[in-house]
Amino acid sequence: MAAPESIVLGEIADTFTADQKEYLAGFLLAVANRGDTFFAGHTSSGLIANSPGEGVTNLAVPSGDETWFGTPVDDLCKEERWKYEENPLDLWDKLLAHADENRAPDVADVFRFKFHGLFYVAPAQDSFMLRLRVPGCILTAHQLQGLARMAEDWGAGEAHITTRGNLQIRELQPKDIVRVLMKLESLGMASRGSGADNIRNITATPTSGLDPGELFDVAPLAQALNFYILNSRDLYGLPRKFNVAFDSGGAVSVVADTNDVAFIATRVPTDRGVPEGVYFRVQLCGITGHRQFANDCGILLTPGQTVAAAAAMIRVFNHHGDRTDRKKARLKYLIDRWGVEKFLEETEKRLTFPLVRFPLADCEPRPAIDRLGHLGVHPQSRPGLHYIGVAVPVGRLSAAQMRAVAAIADQFGSGEIRLTVWQNLILPNISAENLEAARHALADAGLSDAASTFAAGTVACTGNAGCRYSATNTKAHALALAQFLDARFKIEQPVNLHVTGCPHSCAQHYIGDIGLLGTKIGGEEGYQVLIGGGTDDRQGFGRELFAAIPFADLPPLMERLFHSFLKTRADNESFLEFTRRHEIGQLKELLAMEDPA
Repeated sequence: MAAPESIVLGEIADTFTADQKEYLAGFLLAVANRGDTFFAGHTSSGLIANSPGEGVTNLAVPSGDETWFGTPVDDLCKEERWKYEENPLDLWDKLLAHADENRAPDVADVFRFKFHGLFYVAPAQDSFMLRLRVPGCILTAHQLQGLARMAEDWGAGEAHITTRGNLQIRELQPKDIVRVLMKLESLGMASRGSGADNIRNITATPTSGLDPGELFDVAPLAQALNFYILNSRDLYGLPRKFNVAFDSGGAVSVVADTNDVAFIATRVPTDRGVPEGVYFRVQLCGITGHRQFANDCGILLTPGQTVAAAAAMIRVFNHHGDRTDRKKARLKYLIDRWGVEKFLEETEKRLTFPLVRFPLADCEPRPAIDRLGHLGVHPQSRPGLHYIGVAVPVGRLSAAQMRAVAAIADQFGSGEIRLTVWQNLILPNISAENLEAARHALADAGLSDAASTFAAGTVACTGNAGCRYSATNTKAHALALAQFLDARFKIEQPVNLHVTGCPHSCAQHYIGDIGLLGTKIGGEEGYQVLIGGGTDDRQGFGRELFAAIPFADLPPLMERLFHSFLKTRADNESFLEFTRRHEIGQLKELLAMEDPA
């Protein structure tokens, strides 16, 4: 029998360079030798195991009672009644009919179609938006090429990177929705469960497997949970949406503390009562739109237990979350009602292994997070290889840029693209000798890896150009403001500008150095201005600087603010540190005194 090395190398295309062959051979061999296949299976009694399943009764079979997950049908909110009356997963014939007739859905089916990743966004646009699933935020050059063709053939000729490290394609007509779903499946991708009351895209640290300082490559964990969800019918139709993240414990974060459930790699030293090594801490109940970060819940998991634990926690929420009041239907409110310990006890009842209670203080502290680690050129853990973090202002990529990025990944890297929760992207596995050529190719496509710009740190939701909830044109305003500031200031440290159009806070305005929340001011588009937000080791919610200001007044206001910052800051003080050092009243006084001219 051939050695594993020869089997791996024999499967690598002859068109790859020697460096690419060496990298892929090492990577695939390491995977084969590690046996890093993660499972969440079931015993015959229905318990969740961190191993392949033995077979289990259908967990999605209706009970036959006049209740829905224990709630009397008469008490259900309208969205729950829609799910009760017709399972959104059973709509294929209806999708075919709408495509055949080029017909928009009615209000109930607008909701149900979201289970397939199809968002009918009228009146903002008389069309569908398709939201994908990109597990672990990783896709291939081939997939990106196919998505570019979809965007050109059926959409607006562009795609948008989201704050969950996936992609959206807009302006799809009803007649094309079935073609879109079929094409997506042919690319080895999915959109099922990417919207409405489902588990959203599973995020992972974008530098997972690349970062020399990380503790664990979490990309396989995100992939494992994604496929478990796709193949678990009962995990569709939760009380509300649910966010899960896996953090590698390295220099780059995935803003895990904004998720309902987050698994964060940690190291336990010797003499702590458990074997020394890498484990995972679990944080619960991040929901920044409700001004709450996820908190450590006191348990320690092995890497192999994380997927099963996630499945159990999601099922506890699915069976006990509030289905009568949409405003109280997130995990936070279930745990507010129960307490953390009861939630863990209910989770443990669904598992074949115990949850180990273990104090956070007995784990090694996490190293400082590099806020610029997802942008620019950085060395990887494998000697001689680098990744390039590419700035994509407000996450918008034209089809031509998508093709260019795919070609660069193929020619200079390993054919892989990573998306980030900051609406940027990463090209990994580029050799030192190919770095400049890759950077020039990016520049030719109108893209840059420059980190110290306002545009690179700007995050924006869709805005009223494509979302009926938004009060403002967020992407246009965010880009205009960032370009205005970039033309006037050279910053050495990152400044994150988060612009969201409504209180749903898809762009997470509470956690930006500067957060803008869209509002109407006498019919004019404007913003509430927040300042000083951050996550991870800089955790904190932005404070209100101004309750409402017309957008036309924002650029000169921001210009005065940054003039004041540069004139009065302490040595090497970041903008975030500067804003947090001052009371809101002091900042307003500085603004009143500042004259940029």
